[in-house]
Amino acid sequence: MSTSESAGSPEVSASGWEAVAELPPSAKLVAKVLEYDGPLTQSQLAEETLLPARTVRYALNRLEDVEVIDSRFSFNDARKRVYTLAVEPDQ
Repeated sequence: MSTSESAGSPEVSASGWEAVAELPPSAKLVAKVLEYDGPLTQSQLAEETLLPARTVRYALNRLEDVEVIDSRFSFNDARKRVYTLAVEPDQ
C-alpha cells in the first residue's frame, strides 16, 4: 500500500534477513546453505545447492551487495575464496 518505494538497491531499504528476502531464490538458497553448513567455497556451494557455478556466483554477488556474507581467501588454496554468513541465523 505504500506509494513511496525506494529507487535504490535492497541494501538501502533493508538489512540482514530482510534484505535476503528481496533477493532471487538462488541467493536465498545460498544464504540458507551458508547458515546451516558454515564456511564454504563457491564450488562447495554449487555442490551443496545443486546449482550451476554461474548461478552460485550470481547469488554470491547479490548477497555481497546487501552485505550479508563475508569472504576471505582460503588457507588451503589461495585461488579460492571462502564465504560465511555475516548476519545472525534466522530465528
